[in-house]
Amino acid sequence: MTLNFTVADDVRTLVPGFTHLAVEAHGLVNGPSSEESSALLDDAARRLAERLAGRAPHEDPHVAAWRAAYTAFGAKPSRTRNSAEALAKRALADGGLPRINLLVDAYNAVSVARLIPVGGEDLDRIEGGMRLVRAAGDEPFVTVAGGEESVEHPEPGEIVWCDGRGVTCRRWNWRQGPRTRIEEETVNAVFLLESLAPMTPGELRAAGEELARSLEKLSPGARVTVREPESA
Repeated sequence: MTLNFTVADDVRTLVPGFTHLAVEAHGLVNGPSSEESSALLDDAARRLAERLAGRAPHEDPHVAAWRAAYTAFGAKPSRTRNSAEALAKRALADGGLPRINLLVDAYNAVSVARLIPVGGEDLDRIEGGMRLVRAAGDEPFVTVAGGEESVEHPEPGEIVWCDGRGVTCRRWNWRQGPRTRIEEETVNAVFLLESLAPMTPGELRAAGEELARSLEKLSPGARVTVREPESA
């Protein structure tokens, strides 16, 4: 069954022009990072450096748009960076990008190379559809602190992704909770690519298609579908 994504009207009002695209995959075979997935990350870091040409990630127009969006709902973008900017900074730093597992490496590579926030969710752990909303402040966000499970709550007005059980990602795409994240045993997953102007629909689609190709290469036999972006 196809997972539904909805964006609340007050989110669209606050940040006009937001759109997203989903890549849904079934029958995946995940596992530890490999030479192939590591090569994707190395190539992404090279493409990022070429794109930035010496600039800092926040000087890229798409990253700047995300910083403005974070500011609009009260977050401090220099302290809680969107996922694309945070990964880009790691890619440019000594040590480079982390190797997590095949599927996470694949979507992190697309995020870095194209400077677009990309998230991955285990379809079998999501309850109901996914909703992008402005939080009331009492929604549960299950996380891990000090090695033990704990429950946090978003700030009122914070933009969050949530499913039927609670928040899955805080501050839009800043920090994902462990409940729905992709693990090595994941076989069905959905990957969400999020964009703002000046990124064009064609650029968003190209990013989704690149991720689909990487998933099919890393997991032969998987059924991968690129779902068209939703209109603003």
